[in-house]
Amino acid sequence: MSQESEQRVVVVTGAGGGIGKAIALEMAADGARVVVNDLGTSVSGDGSDQSAAQAVVDEIKASGGDAVANTDSVADYRGATNIIATAMDTFGRLDAVVNNAGILRDRMFHKMDPDEWKAVIDVHLHGTFNVSRAAAPVFREQKSGAYVHMTSTSGLVGNRGQANYSAAKLGIAALSKSIALDMALFNVRSNCISPFAWSRMIGAIPTDTPEQQARVDKLKSMTPDKIAVMAVYLASQRAADVSGQIFAVRGNEIFLMSQSRPLRSMHRGEGWSPDSIASHAIPAFKNDFYDLEVSGEVFSWDPV
Repeated sequence: MSQESEQRVVVVTGAGGGIGKAIALEMAADGARVVVNDLGTSVSGDGSDQSAAQAVVDEIKASGGDAVANTDSVADYRGATNIIATAMDTFGRLDAVVNNAGILRDRMFHKMDPDEWKAVIDVHLHGTFNVSRAAAPVFREQKSGAYVHMTSTSGLVGNRGQANYSAAKLGIAALSKSIALDMALFNVRSNCISPFAWSRMIGAIPTDTPEQQARVDKLKSMTPDKIAVMAVYLASQRAADVSGQIFAVRGNEIFLMSQSRPLRSMHRGEGWSPDSIASHAIPAFKNDFYDLEVSGEVFSWDPV
């Protein structure tokens, strides 16, 4: 247990299982008091089992920690305010928020139903905004706080059949940067983790081909506890000078991910036409084009 986090209070959304549960347990092991939020839904967001959050709370308490369950939905702003209120009413303070809640409704883009699009955006992107915004007045008033958001290489790099999830996760990366910029005045930090870990959500990845099965077999070796230690670090004062960054965690590897910046430029004094773009600009840029790769092709080596 670290002395600096002994009295800290952390909200972890989607903490009834998988990565979220691992983060909640690691936060408690590090001395923080934890609000364990979870609806207990399926991977697709259907159904509800409100005992999931309480089971994690019971596990934390059995290990000598302190935690409270919350079963509000992050997709609803009033629910998000209740999550933050649970921290304040129970523990009297809030030091960090980990936005982990998420669902999957994978479908190839040309077959994706608008409801499948909206459901994933509501939980991931809107949910991250809702909980972060609800916590902002507390952080602003006390002039301290940390946000840790879960993005994904599905958004940062790309994956097939996940237009809704990819859009939400890339949006979260941009939202995190905006929060970092806007809240820096109040000594509030915001960072992202792009996790590689075996969980219920990754368990929904198709295994119809040998290549897909091989990818899943690799992912199974990457357990959620590898992600949790990074979340604990970013939520603590150990990371006091770290904000606006995106980290990927893959087994025992940690990556600092790039953020969009100009690669090449061309100037044409007389301006451009479609023909001159085709004959001059694009040939000059083409060596720096990004391939149509999915994240599994970019991170192609075995996890270590």
